Amino acid sequence: MTKVLVIDDDRDMCLLLRKFLERNNFEVIDFTSGKKALAWYEENMPDIVLCDLRLEDISGLEILQKMKSTNPALPFLIITGYSDVRSAVEIMRHGAYDYITKPLFPDEILVTIKQALANSETLKNQPVKSVQSQKRTSENAPDLEFDMHEDYVVGPSQAFQQILKQVKLVAPTNYSVIIYGETGSGKEAVANEIHRHSKRAKEPFIAIDCGALSKDLAASELFGHEKGSFTGALNQKVGSFELANGGTIFLDEVANLSYDIQVSLLRVVQERKMRRVGGTKDIELDVRIIVASNEKLWNATQEGKFREDLYHRFNEFSIEIPPLRDRKEDIMHFAGYFLRITNKELEKNVTRFSQDVTNAFNNYVWHGNLRELRNVVKRAVLLSDGDTIELKSLPFEITNYEKINELIPSQPAKNNDMPNAAIPQAATTSAAVKTGNLDLKSASIDAEYETILEALKQVNFNKSKAAKLMKIDRKTLYNKIKEYQLLNNK
Repeated sequence: MTKVLVIDDDRDMCLLLRKFLERNNFEVIDFTSGKKALAWYEENMPDIVLCDLRLEDISGLEILQKMKSTNPALPFLIITGYSDVRSAVEIMRHGAYDYITKPLFPDEILVTIKQALANSETLKNQPVKSVQSQKRTSENAPDLEFDMHEDYVVGPSQAFQQILKQVKLVAPTNYSVIIYGETGSGKEAVANEIHRHSKRAKEPFIAIDCGALSKDLAASELFGHEKGSFTGALNQKVGSFELANGGTIFLDEVANLSYDIQVSLLRVVQERKMRRVGGTKDIELDVRIIVASNEKLWNATQEGKFREDLYHRFNEFSIEIPPLRDRKEDIMHFAGYFLRITNKELEKNVTRFSQDVTNAFNNYVWHGNLRELRNVVKRAVLLSDGDTIELKSLPFEITNYEKINELIPSQPAKNNDMPNAAIPQAATTSAAVKTGNLDLKSASIDAEYETILEALKQVNFNKSKAAKLMKIDRKTLYNKIKEYQLLNNK
């Protein structure tokens, strides 16, 4: 029986997940303390982990890093409130398979768990692909922003067209390339497209997420090791550079590599040769290097985080991918693509987005870029009971994004324990009064709505904590949010 480890400081959430997963033939172990979960993990091995992003005693990221350091292939899912999507997408760079947003929906949980387990099995059976990176190739997984080999999606925006021109210009050369872009913007997809249009297209394309590599394992993962070279090196390992020989290696979030690894990487770039960890023989390399970062590498060199000589070696050509919020014309184009692949995946026939959904998509900021858009579409298809995606199938924070922005300051409150009464005057002035509508019921609803929004903001949209702050139970808060969403849709 598949063993699921659930970590959430909300006891009700643990109980809910336990009951649901046990009904679906999973064995469940749950903890409300991250430190206790880690102590249990030292003696036990789950098949998959579901972990809340924000715990009382330790962060979800720290748990992920500690578990991945001993078992890089472990499928790890992040549970998060929708306001934390940017953080959740960022954590995926450290090896999480995917994230699930609250409120949780049973079908979505089940589908995501099954995909994560299937992906883990695929990685175990494919030694050519980096296990540590938890990256999925176009052949085996839904996480890539587009299918590179069969259906490369071309956005209609001028910015995206410019990216394609740059790809076609640099692809036939052997130049090293730096790709800049926010997390989830499709950097690996662009790197893969460069490889596909190059003279190396028939040779391997190996993608490594440097953010997911622990300091101790990075050298072994990149350069391989000889048997007995360190504790646990029971067999010889071929590194990613050797696997990519003749083809292209893609190093995502390259600025995360330690200084020692950067020194070794510089030798590879300069001399086109490497040596396995514990080895004495040089191995000749013929490999094109493409790197990516969500921060400017030149800035990293000035801060002493990245070697300047290595930066200049990589900076033969650079491509910058603008965030999705700056490419409004691309949003519905990619949404349509994600709709098609999700229909196929879930065996559904949802054919279109309502105009209200289109407007909501175009007005939202998409901090998680294409990856966030994909997850929103995926969840909406799952929740839709007809052939059209309506507002009711979208997360509350997207359908109410403009109002949240108007009512609440952009910076979160520093004191999450601020009492109920400490609500700014701007948030207590009812929208109904502002517009001259003196209907008492409408004014009461608006005031309640704005109070809940402020409470959510103070606790970074953690609904359980917001409920405690307002002295109501979590179920009441969820019902209130659902009620406001229905009123909004009318």
